[in-house]
This record gives sequence, structure tokens and C-alpha cells, in this order.
Amino acid sequence: MFTEKDIHQINSKGLTVKDVDNQVRDFITGFPYLNILKPATINDGIIKLNDDELSAYIKLFEDVNPDTMKFVPASGAATRMFKFLFEFYEITKDRYESIDQIEDLDVKKFIENIHKLAFYNDLKSTLKINNFEIDELLEQGRFKEILKHLLFESGLNYGQKPKGVLLFHKYENEERTAFEEHLIEGAKYAKSNDNKVKIHFTISIEHQSMFIELLEEKQKKLQDQFGVILEIAFSQQKTTTDIVAVDLENELFRNNDNSLLFRPGGHGALLENLNDLDSDIIFIKNIDNVVTDRLKETTYKYKKALAGLLLSYQEKIFDYINMLESKGFNDEMAKEIKLFIQQELFSDCIKYDYIEPETCKKCLLEILNRPIRVCGMVKNEGEPGGGPFWVKQSNGTVNLQIVESSQIDLENAQKYKILKSSTHFNPVDIVCSTKNYKGEKFDLLNYRDSNTGFISNKSKDGKELKAQELPGLWNGAMANWNTIFVEVPIETFNPVKTVNDLLRPEHQK
Repeated sequence: MFTEKDIHQINSKGLTVKDVDNQVRDFITGFPYLNILKPATINDGIIKLNDDELSAYIKLFEDVNPDTMKFVPASGAATRMFKFLFEFYEITKDRYESIDQIEDLDVKKFIENIHKLAFYNDLKSTLKINNFEIDELLEQGRFKEILKHLLFESGLNYGQKPKGVLLFHKYENEERTAFEEHLIEGAKYAKSNDNKVKIHFTISIEHQSMFIELLEEKQKKLQDQFGVILEIAFSQQKTTTDIVAVDLENELFRNNDNSLLFRPGGHGALLENLNDLDSDIIFIKNIDNVVTDRLKETTYKYKKALAGLLLSYQEKIFDYINMLESKGFNDEMAKEIKLFIQQELFSDCIKYDYIEPETCKKCLLEILNRPIRVCGMVKNEGEPGGGPFWVKQSNGTVNLQIVESSQIDLENAQKYKILKSSTHFNPVDIVCSTKNYKGEKFDLLNYRDSNTGFISNKSKDGKELKAQELPGLWNGAMANWNTIFVEVPIETFNPVKTVNDLLRPEHQK
């Protein structure tokens, strides 16, 4: 099946032939759908904090002031942000009589409001260097020329740059990238007692120089402005998480030079990067989910509250683990712990009533001694994203999971109805504890559900293929963590999926 050249290619990625065989096996067998039982809702899997609780958890976080870090997935180019503009560029003519001739409403909205975007001045300057005036081009209907200088290497090259280095927000005296907004956020809620702000960005190796250049330009100014020391680190997705592609008959897909085609394993591959980090509390937030200064306060408040809630749970869990390991452990303690697991960790442990005490003790310890995550959940108002559900796992355990629609059998009328009745979705607003009660790091790979990967159809060089992704970072990769869902305000979730999202009020000054 594998040539000597194949084996060398496989080994160069840090993989073995057995690893690739297992990947091909997963293509053949596929991945089962998740057995969702019902959506998590307020008071049934999702906590809603009142004002007093919000204040109390913020105070707890600020009083404890744990060693914190921010983890920001920021790899990949911004190409999808400009997809509709690329499509328009390919088919459009060089000149229009007026903007009203443009039929695509997204393109029309972009051009009509281009002056409101933070990168407008840079685009204007780039055009001027090439002897164009943007106002004249707009007047003359030469929209293609404007897009050429925005999207391609002859201009700003925004179509190939990573989202993090694009100018997102315009202020009175400056424009800021998404990367800068994350540094500012970190200074406000991820500062440790030594004034250090640790933020870790996962990026593509080809983009690293852009991030480093931007950091060097902005770091001192931000440190002086906020009185902090920024400790910024970068890492890349590991080649050991790449997955071989196959054709539609599940045979190895080969490139034109007959080499094997490997593809990145999706955001679930970043579990390895997260696993390498060493902080007591880790905040996770996507690179494109930032807002302007006028709306940041709500974000700061809820980030701290989620972290305080996590610390509260962590303290209880550690106390119960110490109870389980004490010589005075008894039936009353067991009942108390079971109640906590059922009512506050939202996990089913009724079956432990029917096993002998030592085995029960071992099982309860296994449930408690896991990584913990507190996940903000936003009311579903039509935004894309996975959602919180009660899920029955293959071993019969019922617990809370973040589930993507691709993990649900949409042909099953009952499951489709459950999906449609969900009230909240996942904005990727997560606070993690990845150390046990002894302060030792968990190996996060041990808490991943390997049966939650997924397969999609793609193409390369005009040939169809099947691609596979690892269990998603906040889906199957964290399936066996202790999970707490908390409602957070919609204003804390403002992703930029297309460039026109930057025209929304949350991204305007």
C-alpha cells in the first residue's frame, strides 16, 4: 500500500504507517452521530447569573488573582472574509456607469460603505502610490481596480493575510488590528499579580513574521499605556496532527507528483498546542471576536465572572477529591458528592448507587479529577455556531457537550427537532482549568472522544477527495471534561466572518 517514498513522507511528519492506516480506517468506517437527548437551556444545563452572583464571581477572581493565560486560535488566511469580493472580481467588468448596476447586494454594501472601514486610509495610500485616487475610482465606477489593490499582492494583499493583522477598528487617532484588540483585552482581564499578561496565539508559520513585526511595533506603547508586561508567544499546528486524504473509494489520494496529500486536522489539532501550555487559568477566544473600546467593558466583566465561577467549582471539586481520598470517607460523603456531580456538574452517576463502595469511590474520583471548562453561551439569534446539548455517550453516560450540526443526524426527525428547539449557541468563550488538585497538568489528549471527528468532501486539481478533521477543539476534543455552561450577553460575541461584518455597529466607533 505504501511505497518507500510514502513511508519517508509519513515519517517526516512525525507519523507512522500505523497512524495513517488508522486514519484511512476512519474514512472507511466513518464517525457516528452524537446521540443528543435535548438542548441545554436555562436551569437545565445552563446557569444564568444574577447581578449579585456576577459581582461575587468577579471579586473572587480578582481576589485570588491566579496565574492566567489567554489562548487565541489565529491561524489561517482571511480569504473567506473576502469570498464574495473575490467572486465579484472574477466576473466583473472594469467599469460601471453607477454603483446601482451592481446586482450583488453584499458587494454593493461594501463599496458604498468602504470609507467606514478601518483599512480605508491604508487602501487610499496604496492606490495613491500607484497613481490612483480612490474617490476618482469610485466616481468612475472602477471598482475592480479598488478590489485589486485591496485583495492582491500588488496592493494590501488582504485576501492572503491572516485575520489577526488586518485593521478591524477605526478610532479618533488610530486604527487597530484584531491582534492589538486581543492584547488590550488581555491587559484588562488576564493580568497576573506580577503585571504580566500572557497571551498565546496559534498561527501559520508563513504568517509568523507579520505577527512579530506588528508586536514589535505595538508592544512598548501598549505596555506603557496599561502598565503591564506583555508576554506573547506563538505556536503552529503540529504536523503530527495532519491527516491523509483519500478519494471517493477511500483509496489514498495522490498529488500530481504521486506524493500523498496530507491536510491540516482542523481546529481540533490545536488541542496539542493547548496541552503544552502551563497556567492555572486559560481563557480561549477566537481571533475575530473583538469589539471596539465602547463595548469592551461587558466582555471584561463576564470573562472575570466566568473565571471566578470556575475557581468556585474548582475549590469544591478539590475538596471532594480530598474527601474521597481521606480515611474517614463514608456513605454520607458519597451521597453529597453524587448530588454535586448530578446537580452542579450535570453528569449522570445514578448507576454508582448499585456498586460496591470501593468501586463507587474510584468512579466518583474519576469523574471529579478531570480538566474543567466554563463555557459562555449566547442566546440563539440566528448566528452560526454549535450549541449546548445533553448527550448520551457510547458508554451510557449522559453529560453536557458543545455539538455542531454536522455531528447530528439531520435525517432523523426527532434529532432535527431537538436541534431546532435549542435556545443558545457556542460563541467560543471558554475558561479552562487544566491542572489537577495536586497542581499537576492533565494530559488533555486523554479526555478527547476520538469518535467525534468528521469527514467532508473537497477537491484538488479538479479531482474530488474526502478530507477528515480531528474532534473539534471545543467539541469532541473536550468531550470528557467537566463542563459548566453559563449564559453570557450577545454583545460579548461579535465575530467577523465576512468583511461586511466590520460595518456592524459593534465594530464601528
